[in-house]
Order: sequence, then structure tokens, then C-alpha cells
Amino acid sequence: MELQILSNNMDITPRLRDYVEKKTARLDRYLPKLSSIQVVLAMENTRSAVQRHVAEITIRDERGTILRAEERNSDMFAAIDAVIDKLYRQIERYRGKNRTKTRGKVEEIDMGEPLPIPEEAYEEDHAIVRNKRFALHPMSPEEAIDQMELLGHDFYVFFNAEDDAVNVVYRRRDGTFGLLQPEMG
Repeated sequence: MELQILSNNMDITPRLRDYVEKKTARLDRYLPKLSSIQVVLAMENTRSAVQRHVAEITIRDERGTILRAEERNSDMFAAIDAVIDKLYRQIERYRGKNRTKTRGKVEEIDMGEPLPIPEEAYEEDHAIVRNKRFALHPMSPEEAIDQMELLGHDFYVFFNAEDDAVNVVYRRRDGTFGLLQPEMG
């Protein structure tokens, strides 16, 4: 398991590094196939001192599952404790879903019709402010929905193992899910 500790606008003291290593070392007991843990500690200049220290942890396992949590607090150690607690809850939810799937038959999810993409007037000064790269792992749409929910996102890009193509699952306004399957035009 690879542990990466990054900082933003602050120095990582040996005491803080040891604390993070001690807290994250227990994660592999609950998710034994962890491949990497990335911890980002940051101090932000906010008006509220309660939200000044930010701890963000992203964990990945060998299957490509990604769990991420972020917490803010007035004390960095308290923020780390809170984010670790949040991750434990996510791991339990993730493990519970996997147990349910293996015990019983996975039900078919009705994806419904995809939402139309609104046509918006584009301005000339559109600038890309963030570029993100990620690895695609083959999975079913149901697994992609689980990943999307674990990350707390409204959409998730994945490689659909059933039709060997990149697809997107998304949450519709009515709470159901949609599946985008691009075709060459």
C-alpha cells in the first residue's frame, strides 16, 4: 500500500506525519486490497476559523474502487479524525453493498431516457481551469452507480465491460439514474 501525504499552504511536521500514518494504517484492516492512499492537508484563509484546516483522503483498491472524503475543522488533528471516521462509514457502506450483491441476484436497474443536454450560449472567454486524468477500469453500470454514490458525485465516467465502450452514468432530477452510451456520428 502506497501512502502519499501532500500539503497545501502549510508545513507537515513530523508529529502530524506520524499521526496521519497511524490513522491511515488501520484502513487496510477494513479494506484489505488497498493499493494507495492519498492525504491532502491544507490550510485555507477563510473568515471562519472553524473551516480553516482541511483534510482530504482518497483511497483506491486493486479493483479500481475510489473512496474520497473531506473534512474541515479549526484543528488539523480534529479534521483528520473526522475525515477518517467519514471514510470508515463509506467503507462499511461499500462492503455492505458488495455483500448484498454476492448473496443475492443483482436487480436490473432501469436507466430511463437520458436528460437532453441544454444548448447554452457559449462565451469566447471560456477557459479550462482544471484538467483531471483518471484510470478507467472495466465495470458494469451497476458498479459505476455504486462508485458514483460512494464519491458523492452526480455522474461517473467508466469503461463498460458489457459493450467495451466508455459510458457515463448520472443521477436524474427525479432520483433515478441514466446511462450515456456515445456512438460515432
